[in-house]
Amino acid sequence: MAKQPKYLSLNGKVVPYEDARIHILSPAAKYGAGVFEGIRGYWNDDQEEMYIFRLKEHLDRLQFSMKVQRIADCPSSELLTEKLIEVLHANKFRETVHIRMTVYVDGDGDQGALGPMGYAIAALPRPLPEAVRKGVTAQISSWTRIADNSVPARVKCNANYINGRLASMQAKADGYDASIILNSRGKVAEGPGMCFFMVRDGVPVTPSATNDILESVTRTTLIEIFEEYMGLKTVERDVDRTELYDAEEAFYCGTGWEITPILSVDRLPVGKGAVGPVTRKLQEHYFNIVLGKVKDHAAWRHPVFGKAKRARAAE
Repeated sequence: MAKQPKYLSLNGKVVPYEDARIHILSPAAKYGAGVFEGIRGYWNDDQEEMYIFRLKEHLDRLQFSMKVQRIADCPSSELLTEKLIEVLHANKFRETVHIRMTVYVDGDGDQGALGPMGYAIAALPRPLPEAVRKGVTAQISSWTRIADNSVPARVKCNANYINGRLASMQAKADGYDASIILNSRGKVAEGPGMCFFMVRDGVPVTPSATNDILESVTRTTLIEIFEEYMGLKTVERDVDRTELYDAEEAFYCGTGWEITPILSVDRLPVGKGAVGPVTRKLQEHYFNIVLGKVKDHAAWRHPVFGKAKRARAAE
């Protein structure tokens, strides 16, 4: 069982984990009426510091999601930052965490998708997944990705993730680790909760933002890292299913999945069927940045504890 924190933040108050509850009849529980962000807090033991990675970009996307979902009286990014820091301090974390920030439609009556707004912030200990080191097998799902004019995937809405859950459950039942979902045009969209990249003819390729994907903060980060550190310009375009069978390398990316290599698709090996050199080099640069092992892109890291926070305050 996953390790749970002692405290969560619920509607601005730090409460014990077991007391962070909403009513079963709330629109959030009945209909998935809410939006959320997954954010990482990376712990650097040498610096006694946790770095929240690209907090501003995540909060900007959360504000967009609330706007599209027409959630009234939305909490500000400044308030959410304050409450996030508060709950991280309350738990006295000294390890890497996965932060889950949710704004939802509350209430306990027959209010349809309407009702008062609530928000919750949780941070759960989350060490580096084994899959990031070793890679996963993937299946092209028979489920179709939700379309922008139906339930827009670029909005990080709770209810959207049923689409990905169906694909994930199918993949597990069929003996795969994960899935790749095609959109209504038969083009590659993304995985269930993570974006997709491949390397073909030495060039990084990822589905464009108009292929029913989440406009991922991690995806944007990796496009920048590819160009700045590796001299590779990513091509954003439509990706056909059969291109995956000819790729030299492939990987998923996202806050939760970080950079997870894909070893095979539909039981056909990707490249040599092992983690490729481009993916390994990308991982190295990425983790150096998020963990604060290099000074580059300091603005992407929001310090929470320790020496780095005091140093920044003194500047």
